[in-house]
Amino acid sequence: MIPEDIALQQLINGTYIIAAFLFIFGLKMLGKPDTAKRGNLLSAIGMLVAIVVTLLAREILSYQWIIMAAIVGAVIGALTARMVAMTSMPELVALFNGSGGLASLVVGWAALYSTGNSTFTVFTIFLAILIGGVTFTGSLVAWGKLSEVMPSGAIVFGAQRIVNGILLLALIYVGAMLCLNPSTSSPEFYAVIVLSLLFGVMVVIPIGGADMPVVISLLNSYSGLAACAAGFAINNIILIVAGSLVGAAGLILTNIMCKAMNRSLANVLFSGFGAVKTATKVEGEVKPIVAEDAFLILEAASNVAFVPGYGMAVAQAQHVVRELGELLEANGCEVSYAIHPVAGRMPGHMNVLLAEANVPYDQLIEMDEINPRIENVDVAVVIGANDVVNPAAREDENSPIYGMPIINVDKARTVFVLKRSMASGFSGVDNPLFFGDNTRMLFGDAKASISSVIAEFKT
Repeated sequence: MIPEDIALQQLINGTYIIAAFLFIFGLKMLGKPDTAKRGNLLSAIGMLVAIVVTLLAREILSYQWIIMAAIVGAVIGALTARMVAMTSMPELVALFNGSGGLASLVVGWAALYSTGNSTFTVFTIFLAILIGGVTFTGSLVAWGKLSEVMPSGAIVFGAQRIVNGILLLALIYVGAMLCLNPSTSSPEFYAVIVLSLLFGVMVVIPIGGADMPVVISLLNSYSGLAACAAGFAINNIILIVAGSLVGAAGLILTNIMCKAMNRSLANVLFSGFGAVKTATKVEGEVKPIVAEDAFLILEAASNVAFVPGYGMAVAQAQHVVRELGELLEANGCEVSYAIHPVAGRMPGHMNVLLAEANVPYDQLIEMDEINPRIENVDVAVVIGANDVVNPAAREDENSPIYGMPIINVDKARTVFVLKRSMASGFSGVDNPLFFGDNTRMLFGDAKASISSVIAEFKT
């Protein structure tokens, strides 16, 4: 007969395997827009199963605090889902990443109170605290930049790399000392916490502008790696699996973002990008257009490509964009939506907004697919995008975004740019597209401007 303790542990481990399968299949389904919603639900069910079975462990001493925390977390989650606007989603993701990092730091801290920890366990505790601390403060800085509570541009100073190098060497030293003397009362333990939090700030402050989507995906990966280290620290299999999946997926996404911005992963990991350059000042004469004239041009078009950016999110114009697209299709026009991988302020930002508006998935065209046929597009409608359509990325070697692949809308027959003003984008770089011979500027709130064009179609 199997002892009760062994039987319970077998039940827990078996259920963890089921949860792991749900995580993996859910993650795979997230790779396609039409299955992403089900994939997210599948992963959530896996996490629920993992949490419930973990609470059966005999190491749980008190359920009161756990139940209270679960209720508070559920209330916060429900309110957040309902109250946070889609425009603030990048900031919310940054805070979620930071929360995960802080949780891993606290788990590592608590694990150090256990007696008889091996050197390997103490090392994983050190990693959980280190990566968790970097993720927490780095995410807070990212949130500050995205919400513009602090300057959104790169913050640099002369000896920055030297300071970062010293911080990294200090972390390695105090980490080694902590492994030799594992105690929550040792000065090395508190030094690890303080240096980790400081290092997180130093890693993110030199990154700004158009590079923020890379930061979000990288911090997401860090939160997973921190959770994985915390799983080793407390010997929890499902935490190791979940953390590894998040960490690996985040690194893959980071690599995709880097390629989309012509950055190397090494540059990201060592804060090598975000260097300040002075772009060539752009001068010229803009050619404004009104909704009535825009309607006449669109009515005659046979091929229209919408190019959304963060301005569409701010104006919450995705629904009217979809409505205009349907009217154009009814008029015999071929409609597509050109998506740059880093449009907006987090990976997949535009995909999420357009999916919310029920835009057909097969009309979402990636940058590499739209560029070869952009010259055959009659009208490219740029909605609040700047950096991802900026020809300076191809032509101006002094530009901070030089070398970044862009959607070549300037090669379309006609370009409509919807903006409130001539202000530069999030990276602070002027855009020569606005002064192009084939460009017409439709000034005003994007939602109001498109609604005016829709009204022309209907009348």
